[in-house]
Amino acid sequence: MEDKIATFFNEIRTGNIKAIEEMVTELPELINSPDQRGFTPLILATYYNHRDLANYLLDHGAEIDAVDASGNTALMGSCFKGYTEIVTDLVKRGANVNLSNEMGATPLIYSATFNREGLVKLLLEYGSDARLKDAKGNTALDHAKTQGLHGIMDLLDKIEN
Repeated sequence: MEDKIATFFNEIRTGNIKAIEEMVTELPELINSPDQRGFTPLILATYYNHRDLANYLLDHGAEIDAVDASGNTALMGSCFKGYTEIVTDLVKRGANVNLSNEMGATPLIYSATFNREGLVKLLLEYGSDARLKDAKGNTALDHAKTQGLHGIMDLLDKIEN
């Protein structure tokens, strides 16, 4: 079984949706099985920007808000990486936009920190709480201010104040 799980995760990394479909048909429990580092198939598929694979996994029961060993979700990782299409898919499918990881970072905090203005807008449209703070007590607006990201500051300042 361990060999099959290793092969499954290697196929996810390469985006081989055909192989994933075959393996999930044979072993449906693979959909939410974490790898040795705690990554779920969905988190890994989104990390490698495999949009079609991520949607296939969601269509077949992947837990949208599952977390890795650090408490990150597929949505958090996609915001960190700036994968707009995947973020859009995830929020439209109901991903929780206000979950935070072990450091208190939220998808909105990641989007603001990494200057992803379009994602900030999208997350706000889907109910992101701009008042949430990370473990150091900083909001997404605080992160934007630190970096002088004026477009994001303008978006968040209207909401926080």
